[in-house]
Amino acid sequence: MGFIIARLLFLGLTASGGIVLGRALGLPVSQPVLGGAGLAIGLLILLVEEALRRVSLQRIVLVALGSGVGLIAAQVLGGTFLAFLSGWPRIAGTGFLSVLLGYLGFALALRKAGELEALTARLFPPDAERQGHAKILDTSVIIDGRIADICETGFVDGSLLVPQFILRELQQIADSSDGLKRNRGRLGLDILQRIQRMPKVKVEIQELDFPQIREVDRKLIEFAKAVGGKILTNDYNLNKVAELHGVGVLNINELANAVKPMVLPGEQMHVHLLREGKESGQGVAYLDDGTMVVVDHGKRYLGQSVDVIVTSVLQTTAGRMIFSRLREENGGRGVDER
Repeated sequence: MGFIIARLLFLGLTASGGIVLGRALGLPVSQPVLGGAGLAIGLLILLVEEALRRVSLQRIVLVALGSGVGLIAAQVLGGTFLAFLSGWPRIAGTGFLSVLLGYLGFALALRKAGELEALTARLFPPDAERQGHAKILDTSVIIDGRIADICETGFVDGSLLVPQFILRELQQIADSSDGLKRNRGRLGLDILQRIQRMPKVKVEIQELDFPQIREVDRKLIEFAKAVGGKILTNDYNLNKVAELHGVGVLNINELANAVKPMVLPGEQMHVHLLREGKESGQGVAYLDDGTMVVVDHGKRYLGQSVDVIVTSVLQTTAGRMIFSRLREENGGRGVDER
């Protein structure tokens, strides 16, 4: 409400200023017209201010610097090449150069903003508080969907950064002619919208880009370096490449493996055998978290629930595998006929 009142006061001042300035200049125009002109200028300024709210501060500074360099160059060139002129011709010539070179500096800064922002982000890194908490989502982890469930539990808070080039890749997947890719892309967009609606998490779409780099994964690594954040992914290859570049990675596959319950050799479990194993006579069951349980001599009990004793646990890059034997082999009753 305070902001609305301030804007109304600003518009009132611009309308009054239009009348006062018009009278001071002796313009032969009525007060309502002068006030309307001042009000129109005030509305234009508010529209520009509203548009600038959507532009990053870095980009505003870069464009201002580009325009400033153009204006300085115009003054130098005007003093050098227009020295033979005097009076209004010299003022007009310098003004023309100022408009020309000022616009040129503005346009170049705007077109090269992505590359220049990458430079300024390195020269002026984010504050220490953000460096340790910024998390950057890649395409694979958005499509995977588990990140939304993790956010809902409250284990992930703060800001999740989504670079514009990641969002663009997601949109391209959603517009693919391949039905499977199209469904995965649309799922990813739905997941992103779901995370945006969560009160504990803030999703920020970042404009920082690296046009000179074509590979999205490499762009993501350079983005993480620029903002001082960590990449949230489930891509094994991106994980390794990012670590080689000294970029922190949060891999949700590693998180999923870490929160699985620990089992030790000798522990007893009750499992339901679903299919045959690779080796002769083996049966395979799965725990609720998806962990595979291989049961020696379990083939004959397919479709039944049995008690087993853990013999060993194998941790692989794909997850955890549990090897076991039937409890009845030790003399106990291990088959549930239900």
